[in-house]
Amino acid sequence: MKTGAMKVKAKNKNRVKNSNWQFWAIIAAPLIYAIVFAYIPMGGVILAFKDYSIRKGIWGSDWVGLRYFKQFLLSPSSSKVIINTLVLGFYSLLASFPIPILLAVGLNEVKAVKFKKTVQMITYAPYFISTVVMVGMLMQMTDLRIGIINKLLGLFGVGPVNFFGDVDIFRSLYVWSGVWQTAGYSAIIYIAALAGVSPELKEAAIVDGASRLQRIWHVDLPAIRPTVVTMLIFACGNMINIGFDKVFLMQNSMNLAKSEVIATFVYKVGLVNADYGFSTAAGLFQSLVSFIMLVTVNQISKKITETSLW
Repeated sequence: MKTGAMKVKAKNKNRVKNSNWQFWAIIAAPLIYAIVFAYIPMGGVILAFKDYSIRKGIWGSDWVGLRYFKQFLLSPSSSKVIINTLVLGFYSLLASFPIPILLAVGLNEVKAVKFKKTVQMITYAPYFISTVVMVGMLMQMTDLRIGIINKLLGLFGVGPVNFFGDVDIFRSLYVWSGVWQTAGYSAIIYIAALAGVSPELKEAAIVDGASRLQRIWHVDLPAIRPTVVTMLIFACGNMINIGFDKVFLMQNSMNLAKSEVIATFVYKVGLVNADYGFSTAAGLFQSLVSFIMLVTVNQISKKITETSLW
């Protein structure tokens, strides 16, 4: 009897294993991708602690400890680069985070299906424009002679403005062009969250005489609060990770005082000047600051809203 029972259990286990092979096959591909292209390359951060030599290789180069970190933090340009990165990241967060939420809430209240789909298409489309093309469009639209923006300003008696040459305009041009490009796409997750709001709650609010704004404030926004908080945590964690490509394309000698961020600084020092150890240390410093911000914001959110990533 015992032998028969053991055989039945063994068969059941084999059936479970055979029935789950599709699941393991599905997760194998992204897992292998993450290991090969995300975790294995992390070994390169050891360059931040070594005096890298192409002849000696990564593992044969001399160990220098925290020398490059001290060099980065004590260099005259580091404070300016760090401040520029933080200010631009914080400005981007303040401008780009609430607008997708407002857009999603507004679209959720629209009853005309055709109008809603048209607005969605118009707001989603800029996201699929490449960064190079978008910066080229900005240059054309803000051109001193033929730019449509300067021509419109001229109708109101305002002289031509050198948007790319004015150091004080760079941050606003960078941030608001980014908002225009990503707001529609970023609103998708909030629209999906609003679709899950209970209709019974809305009907009860209508019966109680709540206005549209009151329904949004007391029904819609509380329902999507976990989603909003989660996205805010991610946004704060990525605040200092200013992308290289767009800043570099918009950068010139006239706006360099405010457009030089850690990403462009690492490129110029690491690839142009071939100082790989110093550039790796600067990049690792940026990643550590992002990680600390992510953990801090997550803990604050956990205490205040009881919503966190872990």
